Amino acid sequence: MHTSHPDGTLAPMTDDLKHHLQRYLQTAREALLWKLDGLGEYDLRRPLTPTGTNLLGLVKHCAATDVEYFGLCFDRPFPDPPAWFPLIETVPNIEMWATADETADSITGLYKRVWDHSNATIDALDLDSEGTVPWWPEERRTVTLGQILVHMIAETNRHAGHADIVRETIDGAAGLNERNSNLPPADQFDWPAYRDQVEQAARTAAGE
Repeated sequence: MHTSHPDGTLAPMTDDLKHHLQRYLQTAREALLWKLDGLGEYDLRRPLTPTGTNLLGLVKHCAATDVEYFGLCFDRPFPDPPAWFPLIETVPNIEMWATADETADSITGLYKRVWDHSNATIDALDLDSEGTVPWWPEERRTVTLGQILVHMIAETNRHAGHADIVRETIDGAAGLNERNSNLPPADQFDWPAYRDQVEQAARTAAGE
């Protein structure tokens, strides 16, 4: 199947699909980083769930998964990885939090460098190019770039959603991304009244 370029020439539909998949992935990456804007060191790092979910940890984790799936799985290792990268498989949750001596800039900078490396892999390979995910069950280890793009869109958006909740818990800031909040305007919507309405519906359903 083919699609038309603006000049009328034909291009494979798979090329167009790769462009769209890469755009969705990049949008999720940028949305995750946006959730860190304007916060101090403590709020960037503090755990806000019983399992320790925190904003910088989410960024570190997504950097690690990007490196693994677009680098290791396609035999394109990331140059000059930080010291904790090789420990991911042996030290539980090492990539899920920021140590006191890791700066926020170093973590966000790492993530952006990882984007460049992963995007180079995406640009260099076709959607049906094969790779191997060694930590998946043997019968599913052989994958394609297209499959991994879909996997990483889901993975990154999942953690961007975690960041949404963590950030709102910290200071009430909410929204889909920097360009589009995807929420009713604050000056046109009574959020406290809305929350009370939801609370009352929950209590009524529970028979309270």
